[in-house]
Amino acid sequence: MCHAVKRLFCGMGVNPTVYELDHDPRGKEIEKALMRLLGSSTSVPVVFIGGKLIGAMDRVMASHISGTLVPLLKEAGALWL
Repeated sequence: MCHAVKRLFCGMGVNPTVYELDHDPRGKEIEKALMRLLGSSTSVPVVFIGGKLIGAMDRVMASHISGTLVPLLKEAGALWL
């Protein structure tokens, strides 16, 4: 799923910053914190735009389909169209 989100953003001309938790020594700790924050047992991949939690892949795709993703990216300065 992480690959799909990265492809979506790159296809839109956004250069996302990606944190691969499985390569981070604190990855498990960060993942547990995300699970508490989201109130769910599945936490990754999760997307933040401009420091704001958007959610998991389903929320990102729903935002893209509804047309609310581009304004979020513009507001965060990640997209300049």
